[in-house]
Parts: sequence; C-alpha cells; structure tokens
Amino acid sequence: MYQHHHWQGALLEMPVSKVVCVGSNYAKHIQEMGSATPTEPVLFIKPETALCDLRQPLALPQGLGSVHHEVELAVLIGATLRQASEAHVEQAIAGYGVALDLTLRDIQGQMKKAGQPWEKAKGFDNSCPISGFIPAAEFQGDPQNTPLSLKVNGEVRQQGTTADMIHKIVPLIAYMSRFFTLRAGDIILTGTPEGVGPLHGGDALEVSLNGLTINTRVL
Repeated sequence: MYQHHHWQGALLEMPVSKVVCVGSNYAKHIQEMGSATPTEPVLFIKPETALCDLRQPLALPQGLGSVHHEVELAVLIGATLRQASEAHVEQAIAGYGVALDLTLRDIQGQMKKAGQPWEKAKGFDNSCPISGFIPAAEFQGDPQNTPLSLKVNGEVRQQGTTADMIHKIVPLIAYMSRFFTLRAGDIILTGTPEGVGPLHGGDALEVSLNGLTINTRVL
C-alpha cells in the first residue's frame, strides 16, 4: 500500500488521494508527439491506485501494448485549494519530488484518434511511480528552474529543466483548483520534457531531480 514519504524515507502523515496531471507542458515534447500546442492546460487525473513507490521495482501491465516513461516534477499539496489565488498556492505547496507518468502509448493513440478520454492509458494501476518529497522549505534552488532527467540502462533518455514549462507550477495549480478542489495529500504532475520512449522488462532506471537520484528497475 503506497504512503507518502520524505525523500529520506520517513513516512509523512498525509492522506493519499488523487494525482492531477497536465499534458503537453513542454514545447519539445509537444513537437515529438506531433501534437498542437493547447491554449489552456490539458488536465487529467490519475486515481490513488496509480501511485506506487519509485524505489520498488516497477511492474508494467502485460498485453496492453507499449508502456512509455515520462519523467516529471511532482508537487505535494499540503492544504485545501479551491478557486485559489497564486499566493494561496505558494503557501499550500508542501514538497517536491519526481515521478514517472507511465503511459500506455498505443492505447493513448487510439483514444486520441477517437476523441476519447485518456484515463485507460494514463490512470492504470501503478502508472505513477513516485519518489519521496523534499519539503518545500528544504528544496535547494528554484523548483521552477530545476533539472530533471531519466537514464535507462545508463543511456540518457530524458533531460530537461522545469524552466521550460509552458504553464508554470504556481499558476498551473491555481488553474487546476478552478475545476478540482485540491486537498492535503494530493499530488500535481507538471508535464514531461522530450525524450519519452518505451520501457521493457529488466531495464535499469536512474531518475534524477535537482542532482538527487533514485535507482530502480523494471520487473
């Protein structure tokens, strides 16, 4: 059973609930997907059952086509946000971590063509492996100008910086709170830089945020 934890491993006394995500938030990723740049943030939700501990080996769904990695900055919400101002959002951010937004790419492609929602491709069980969180007050540097990267079997697949986000962290969360009440324990995923690609059984992963690294593997 997934529980929120500090980057160093201690459990956090916070409920576990939804993950609110934004798609198409880095220009080069939009280009590689052949998508159009949206005028407003494209939002979707992963349920609580999508969450799992990034430190544990990753179990990919079988028989559902290609599973792609998307490395993302994750934001832990520490207070209720509803129709929130940016000032309220800044006060409500409890911490930062790194997550993989695992995506069933073949299914997502079918959904897009049919004009259907993405949830089957994005919200399946264990589709959100996530690190512990660095408390906002302890985060070194600027979360909006922070490197994140993913190596697979020692090869750099994704390498970007949160400075390249189209919709920045604080206004993005304020926008989300216009549609969904955010509560303590909710997680925000902020989009992925370019370089997404498939994962396979036995892959060794090195996931990095702001110079901190987690090693994991695919079963």
